[in-house]
Amino acid sequence: MENRLLIVTLLGCSIAVLDVHGFDDVRVRLGSADGFRCSGRVEVYLGHQWGTVCSRGWDLRDAAVVCRELDCGFAFATRGGAHFRRFSGEVWWRNVRCSGDEFTLDLCERSLNDGVCSHNEDAGVECTGKLPAPTLTMQSPFSAYSAGEAVLFTCTAPYWHHPIEVHLYKSGVDTPLVTQRADLRQTRVELTLSDLETSHQGSYSCLYRIQGNPGNSPSSNTINITVLEIHTPQIWYNASPSVRPGWVNRGQSFNVTCSTQPQYPGGSFQLRLIRPNGTVRHSLPALAPFVTFSFSNAQASSEGYYCCLYKVQFGGRTFVSRESQPLAINVRGADPILSPVVISLLVSGLTFIMATCAILIVAKVYCKRARKPTELERESRTCVDNTYIALTIK
Repeated sequence: MENRLLIVTLLGCSIAVLDVHGFDDVRVRLGSADGFRCSGRVEVYLGHQWGTVCSRGWDLRDAAVVCRELDCGFAFATRGGAHFRRFSGEVWWRNVRCSGDEFTLDLCERSLNDGVCSHNEDAGVECTGKLPAPTLTMQSPFSAYSAGEAVLFTCTAPYWHHPIEVHLYKSGVDTPLVTQRADLRQTRVELTLSDLETSHQGSYSCLYRIQGNPGNSPSSNTINITVLEIHTPQIWYNASPSVRPGWVNRGQSFNVTCSTQPQYPGGSFQLRLIRPNGTVRHSLPALAPFVTFSFSNAQASSEGYYCCLYKVQFGGRTFVSRESQPLAINVRGADPILSPVVISLLVSGLTFIMATCAILIVAKVYCKRARKPTELERESRTCVDNTYIALTIK
């Protein structure tokens, strides 16, 4: 092995003293009495001999490089040499200065020890270990939701050595949508995504971060969710232009149209006709933004209130919209006795008249009772009248 000292001076002042070695194989390990490979004294293999690194100037940025080089996760703490077992070899380096982004400790700036530091000042590192990836699950067995609902995720992080923060990420979004703190030894964390919007549709994963450490764990598996926005349909009808709105001629054809946006594969429109003697339902697949229900022969049985709703099965669930506003249709020329609309109006009017009459009768009885004098009042008036008459006679 060939060791050389490169001293750069400018105007008589030393700027840096670096150890520039030849083509030696420099390796790093962590020596620990408990055998845990990701925690211990920093040891460097140089010149066919293992040595240590002085802790002067040693910080978490230097430790982070060691943990990265050893695939031991992230640096959690730096330790002094007395914290680990004694070492009898050389102290190779001191004043190690890493930016924290290097892949190996050999790429960091440092100085030769030259007998300055002893083993009592050996640098040590405590790494998190290679962080296992968490697992993301959903408490609901379904993958489709409607706007305004909430979805509950569970992130299982098999790491319990230190408190962690768990983050829920949506694919394509840099910032977490939900963050939850987990206490020591808590491995399951619930993450609730509330008030879903269509923008929440996509792929989700979770990861965790050890508190006080800038590094993240690997991402978990991904889960896709679909968010449906189901709107109340619009309803209208078409009939002969010769009749006024709300009416159709008996025996003629008319159409009722249902429409809504957006739509989803497999959706359908349902038309409900409400009559006094029952309800009639019609259904058509939603192959377009609107569907027209055609009736070729208007009869008294066609009269009533028509309502539309949109229905779709998606992700193992059935989503149904609210019913549209009722559309009243009367058939001109139909038997008024059988007309549900006429019957409805007559019943409403009769109910109003009966209620008004009842109120008037109650009011009249109350007023009559209020005007009728009591026996005491009659006796008092008689007494007063007699006195008045007596005084007048005198």
